[in-house]
Amino acid sequence: MTRRLTYGMVGGGPGAFIGDVHRMAAELDGLAELAAGAFSSDAARSAAKGADIGLDPARVYGSYAEMADVEATRPDEERLDFVIIVTPNHLHFDVARTFLEADFHVVCDKPLTTDLGDAETLCRLVDARGHVFALTHNYSGYPMIKDARHLIREGRLGEIRRIQVEYFQGWLATPLEETGHPQAAWRTDPAQAGVAGALGDIGTHAHHLARYVTGLEVEALCGELTTFVPGRRLEDDASLLMRWTGGVRGTLTASQVAAGEENGLALRVFGSGGSLAWRHDDAETLWFRTPDGRAHARRRGHGWISPAAASASRVPPGHPEGFIEGFANLYRNVISTIGALQGGRTPEETDLDFPTVRDGARGVHFLDRAVESGRRGAWVDARYEPPGETAP
Repeated sequence: MTRRLTYGMVGGGPGAFIGDVHRMAAELDGLAELAAGAFSSDAARSAAKGADIGLDPARVYGSYAEMADVEATRPDEERLDFVIIVTPNHLHFDVARTFLEADFHVVCDKPLTTDLGDAETLCRLVDARGHVFALTHNYSGYPMIKDARHLIREGRLGEIRRIQVEYFQGWLATPLEETGHPQAAWRTDPAQAGVAGALGDIGTHAHHLARYVTGLEVEALCGELTTFVPGRRLEDDASLLMRWTGGVRGTLTASQVAAGEENGLALRVFGSGGSLAWRHDDAETLWFRTPDGRAHARRRGHGWISPAAASASRVPPGHPEGFIEGFANLYRNVISTIGALQGGRTPEETDLDFPTVRDGARGVHFLDRAVESGRRGAWVDARYEPPGETAP
């Protein structure tokens, strides 16, 4: 990098959680700084957020459309390098399309969109414009997740047989949305969250994590989607049986009514020559077990872990890294890729170790198939190739 990149943010206004996380992560390595924002559809709230974080009032907007129009006309030395989208799900598509058409690179929170057709439109638009588009499945930025991916690609597990992934939270075990809690309200509203509740919010993370680590794709699934809290309009618990590429079997379980759970994401992968196990509550450790009963704890920060895991670590072992650093690793790769493209390199010459717009389309397709399976109570075909993707 020859200079610090500048970015804008859409969403993340007063009281929002994830916007501040993205801002801290994008700036953790000193490679980018926030220069503009449309933090809320309420102009006063947007202005308040801009003032709170010290932005120039002239670059704080009351709508993302105004932001795109004005920022696109700025001279090259003032122009934003990319835009981060941290709005509720139903706005992702139009915000992303607006900024892509205004020739900005985009980083978007998951899920990509609430409609598969919209997701595919973004795939085509990204290709046509030649822009970087990243989706922030931040758990793929964790060092020991990268180590797990490395071990599987090295063949250390032998033939993969089973994938078990789960994501348990308990914060929606009661009808929190009825109290006016803003995060609960939009996540349980189909008009804002889309077709899925717990699956859309956290199940998409579990789905992407399993795909990222194993390199496999879901071919068929059978799901049971349940709404435990009376009056809630979207599922708050889901259990899926899954068939993956090459005859691999597995399950995915996601629940936001698992009372007492905080952020219980876990992945296990079983092969003919060994197995891997990782839990978010001990994210520094990856367990590798062999058929003879030996168990080896691979720990972040040590010199013998894989190069990808080592490059995703910032501090020595014994100094925990986690949630924000996982985001920051994605942002570092995104920012480096944008810088490389601005320096004249082609996308094929850059490091694309971050979820892309096509990963996003796969996630939206996964949600559609899971909801359809739950509605029918039957197995459904889940095979999918996003527009422009070449089958392996």
